Amino acid sequence: MKRLLLFLLLPLAACGTLPEPFYGDPGRVGAQLAVPPAPVLVVPAPGAALLDDASAALYAKDLAAALVYHDVPSIARSANKHDWRLLTTATLAGNNVIPHYVIAGPDGKTYGNVDGAPADAASWANGDTAALHSQAEADAGKLATRLAAANAVVQQGNPNSLENRPPRLFMGSVTGAPGDGDQALALAMTRNLPGPDDELVDTRNRADFTITGLVKTQPDPHGQILVELDWSVYDTNNRKIGQVTQLHDVMPGDIVPYWGDVAAAAGQEAAGGVQKVIQNATLHRTPQPAA
Repeated sequence: MKRLLLFLLLPLAACGTLPEPFYGDPGRVGAQLAVPPAPVLVVPAPGAALLDDASAALYAKDLAAALVYHDVPSIARSANKHDWRLLTTATLAGNNVIPHYVIAGPDGKTYGNVDGAPADAASWANGDTAALHSQAEADAGKLATRLAAANAVVQQGNPNSLENRPPRLFMGSVTGAPGDGDQALALAMTRNLPGPDDELVDTRNRADFTITGLVKTQPDPHGQILVELDWSVYDTNNRKIGQVTQLHDVMPGDIVPYWGDVAAAAGQEAAGGVQKVIQNATLHRTPQPAA
């Protein structure tokens, strides 16, 4: 094996500081929580923010879009009692308007208060489109950070949360490999994935993260085979949170009909990369730099 390269492809959502409970269906466990994670953060049009109705609706849409950019799934609409809500008011301070935001849970409790950046009072009162858009963008980053803190409070009180237990991993299928590669690679990953910080489970519905493998091969000019192994990591909502890619130059006899030591080496190397992807995607660990 002459070349062995490892790449981690991590989207922003895998950095470990984002409000993950706002993703997806809270599921069966959610109903047991004092504050079940919501599938989306609702941003109602503010009625007490010194804006007319049309401008208030526009600002809610701008704010929801800006939060989505910061990886907080949000939608501008009227809220009901089961929603997590971002409530906006505003006060006049000289020639400026100061927006005030409250993060409210479905239990009626307040989980955070954030003051926005000062806005020009005239532009705000006139509902200037560019000014409202800029204000939403300016405040969204601070709100995303506060939402992450609110998320941590919720998760720390949940014994089933990843804040309080190791993540459960399920090794799914490997496809595309010649010879016995599909089976050999899956077995090698199964042997290497479990560790003190991770637990391997035997069914997908028990897992927090599922790993699958895709193998691509092509001949190279030197009589060898270039093998690309793509290991994808998915969360419980089947959302891809990261990928580990390996490139191997091997002789045809190294993988056909049996992968043997090649599968063992690939599995050991890839398992470390997968563990870093998962580590960076969970809030209860210190994110590690990607290799």
